[in-house]
Amino acid sequence: MKRIFSYAHPYKKSAAIASMLMLIELVVELTQPVLMAKIIDDGIVTGDLSAVTFWGLVLLGLSAAAFAAGITNSFYAADFSQGVGHDLRRDLFEKVQYFTDEQFQTISTPSLVTRITNDVIQLQSLLFMLVRIGLRAPLFIITALIMALTIDVRLSLILIGCVPVFLLFLFFILIKGVRYFKKVQEKLDALNSVIRQNLSAVRLVKGFNRKDYEEEQFRTANAELVDQNKKALWLMETAMPMVMFGMNAVILILLWTGSGFLSLGSLQPGELVAIINYATRILFTFSVFTFLILMVSRGQASAERVEEVLMSSVENGRCINSGPFDKAQGGIRFLNVSFQRSGHQILRDISFEAESGSTVGIIGETGAGKTSLLHLIPRLYEKESGQILFHGRNVEEYALQALRQSVSLVPQEVQLFSGTVRENIGWGKEGASEKEIEEAAAQAQIAEFIESLPEGYDTQIGQKGVVFSGGQKQRLSIARALVRKPSILLLDDSTSALDAHTEQQLMKSLENQSCTVFLTAQKISSIQQADLILLLDQGRIAAKGTHEELLETSVYYRQVFESQKEGVMS
Repeated sequence: MKRIFSYAHPYKKSAAIASMLMLIELVVELTQPVLMAKIIDDGIVTGDLSAVTFWGLVLLGLSAAAFAAGITNSFYAADFSQGVGHDLRRDLFEKVQYFTDEQFQTISTPSLVTRITNDVIQLQSLLFMLVRIGLRAPLFIITALIMALTIDVRLSLILIGCVPVFLLFLFFILIKGVRYFKKVQEKLDALNSVIRQNLSAVRLVKGFNRKDYEEEQFRTANAELVDQNKKALWLMETAMPMVMFGMNAVILILLWTGSGFLSLGSLQPGELVAIINYATRILFTFSVFTFLILMVSRGQASAERVEEVLMSSVENGRCINSGPFDKAQGGIRFLNVSFQRSGHQILRDISFEAESGSTVGIIGETGAGKTSLLHLIPRLYEKESGQILFHGRNVEEYALQALRQSVSLVPQEVQLFSGTVRENIGWGKEGASEKEIEEAAAQAQIAEFIESLPEGYDTQIGQKGVVFSGGQKQRLSIARALVRKPSILLLDDSTSALDAHTEQQLMKSLENQSCTVFLTAQKISSIQQADLILLLDQGRIAAKGTHEELLETSVYYRQVFESQKEGVMS
């Protein structure tokens, strides 16, 4: 929680005002039993109506002041808690932008969504309650016991003996509650994961007629969340009845003992009423304590999850040269580069050199490491050993922002966004002009199709591009990569859905681009014209050279080429 409370600093003024107003409420609440004792002993018992009127008006005035303080307190408490929540969400979202691939494997996407939304809401609620009534509860109990001592020591000792027992019990509930509510948040993560998976693959679910299976998955996750929530809430709900029972028993003891003191004349009726009033208010405060324990349990569980994200180390963006690359600086050299992920060796001793403006084709079986090799270039993955040089300079000497500004990646899984065609292509370059967007579309062989649409570039794209075919999505994604005019273009099996003619036209268009192109593919025909072809086998370069050179020197490459050629002919 220490990291969370550090976010309160910009809003310390609101928190201080709210706390001060809460203290006003506390003072009035502590004074009320004394004033009531005055009304009884100095007014009602003696029959002095003026004393009743005077102290009654004082009590009424203080109650009005407490009411005004409470209303104003809520305003400043909300400003404080909402401000902290705003800043937490901002920093969590920003932190996630710099997460490494392995961190996304450690904390799932549904869990991150829950942490940025639900967990922050829990913390907001906790902070609001702390400055609204949180500090008032312990202060009231302590001060009420002191005030009771000034009225009658004998009855006050009964209260002082019982209160620590109740506090220890509530502390035990708090410790256990934190553990229970952390499990609740984990179950919520699991439920969100099921929902996200189902909605993102809804057409596949329908196509395979797996609706019943998915509903069962949801019912299971939903039931587990409900069961864990019940367990946590039952724990909290049992606390209050037990405290109420104990405090009511204490009040009965006070009444029985106090009646004896009244009969002996060693205690005034107003003093007994004041002591009982304090005991009753302490009882009510314990009910507030129970509610606060519920909030603290939820808040502590959420704080641990939020702090896990905030304390995560992120990509190292420090550099020697923070400037962007020149367009001529697209030459890349790998020197004995190795890479492992989650303890598995993916790439081993990769060495090759690609000249600026050249095209590098990468082919190999599934799992050979093609995608991983591409992701090492913009440092989406971090190499284990070796060197990656850009125009003779180590890649780690460049700022991540400058590096990635000069690289465009078209991933295997095409991702389009809700919005227009223009917005999706222009997303690749902030402030892209109309001309740049249209040029990129033409280079990606998608301009003719866009212009045939009823609204052209203003056509709305459904989420994930549901109104377009696979090949159209790929070409839109390529156009988005080209609009920024990158020094290095990474195409990760990004032409797999294109017909042979369109793919050929696209490759001719890329030859006119002043950038170094890396292209992974399953078909040799897609990379046949590349200046350099890398044949990967189990994370190693089994062979490299031009298409003609590999046909002569690599038996494996020749076998793959012949098998694919026969497949096309048949």
